[in-house]
Amino acid sequence: MAPGAPALLLLSLLSLPGPLPRAAGCPAACRCYSATVECGALRLRLVPSGIPPGTQTLFLQDNSIARLEPGTLAPLASLRRLYLHNNSLRALEPGAFRAQSRLLELALTGNQLRGLRVGAFAGLAQLRVLYLAGNQLVQLLDFTFLHLQRLQELHLQENSIELLEDQALAGLSSLALLDLSRNQLGTISQEALQPLASLQVLRLTENPWRCDCALHWLGTWIKEEGQRLLSSRDKKITCAEPPRLALQSLLEVSGSSLICIPPSVHVEPLEVTANLGEDLRIACQASGYPQPLVTWRKVAQPREGPPQAQAQPGGGVPGPGGPGASDTGSGMLFLTNITLAHAGKYECEASNAGGAARLPFQLLVNLSQQLLLAPAPPRAADPVSHEPLPEVGGMAFRALGLASQTAIATAIALLALTALLLATMICRRRRRRKKAPGPPGEGALFVNDYSDGPCTFAQLEELRDERGHEMFVIDRSKPLFAEGPAEAAEGAAPGVAQGLPLQPPAAYEIRC
Repeated sequence: MAPGAPALLLLSLLSLPGPLPRAAGCPAACRCYSATVECGALRLRLVPSGIPPGTQTLFLQDNSIARLEPGTLAPLASLRRLYLHNNSLRALEPGAFRAQSRLLELALTGNQLRGLRVGAFAGLAQLRVLYLAGNQLVQLLDFTFLHLQRLQELHLQENSIELLEDQALAGLSSLALLDLSRNQLGTISQEALQPLASLQVLRLTENPWRCDCALHWLGTWIKEEGQRLLSSRDKKITCAEPPRLALQSLLEVSGSSLICIPPSVHVEPLEVTANLGEDLRIACQASGYPQPLVTWRKVAQPREGPPQAQAQPGGGVPGPGGPGASDTGSGMLFLTNITLAHAGKYECEASNAGGAARLPFQLLVNLSQQLLLAPAPPRAADPVSHEPLPEVGGMAFRALGLASQTAIATAIALLALTALLLATMICRRRRRRKKAPGPPGEGALFVNDYSDGPCTFAQLEELRDERGHEMFVIDRSKPLFAEGPAEAAEGAAPGVAQGLPLQPPAAYEIRC
């Protein structure tokens, strides 16, 4: 070896890229390079702290990370690629990637994601590739990917997706590849693919497709426009049902064979009268192909405001503002602890790709037993209930039975008649008192203007005259309410007073 070769070899080794020293901020057990941090397969449960802020590529695969804590990735605003595949993520909180505005590639394959909330990908304005394969997704809701306007590849294969809502892919105007293979899709609407103006590759194979009228557009689209999007393998869209078309290729099935049977609805009985406090179950049987979606809802009555929420099948009570629940095949309307608010008209609706069918159901609430067993009217000292009675002509009153309506109307009429008679008697007595002249001095309060000392109750009793009038005097030198006007004291002249006001402006100490 030439002289000086060891020194040159040592210098060359030092010049090679290698792990950053711990002082540079590399997390323990991770390997850090110039802009790359590798923390894969370290049995991590959380994203490690101490990752350099200038990191552009972060490997966190093959760990046990179950959650991205809020703000965990906030310091890593320079990330370009983030690999979180093969972890234990169950959900993505909205805004979890809000600080990653420069991220280009995000790998979430092989986690345990069951759903994606709207806003889960907010902030990823530059994202190009998103891997979501191998999770447990069941449905994709409207506007899930709205913030990914520059996304070019979306990998959703090997999930359990059964439902793709019409606006689930809204905003993906730059998407070139969409992989929905190996899911549980039975159908897909033409509206769901309309936002994909730049689509070049579409993979739909290995799904249990239901070849009916709702899928007629897909076969026509593949034959006319979709040829360029599907490879020879992707064109093999095989029917899983109906049984007569099972295992046949959608492209080989004639359009006349792709049929739907509109739904029919059956509810028995159509009207039920229930007592207060009871529980009620009403079944709505629906038939058709494909299997109809059954929904119960309460029909709004005039003057009742916005429609009430739909009743929960298999349990639940209608309430304002809630979404309507639904069931397939047969929907069960289950009402517990029935009150007047439950009375009214309900509607069972069944819908599928062939159309919709509705059937009304009337619920009446019986109050006759409660009226017979009603307690006596409360006494003056008893607490009075302020619960409003059913308004005559309102929805709750109209929903009552004929006997209940008659009983309530009769009770209201009797109360009105009693009030009228009492008012008449009071008026007559007042008129008689005004017309009939009373004995002299009746109603007058005699006040004497001389006294030597304060009165006792016994002394006042002795001063009553034969008519029962009290004889007492007022010491005007000791007013009890000094702010009263002086003219009130001057008006109380000695002798017989013509009457005292109910609330005298001035009061004085009584002396005998």
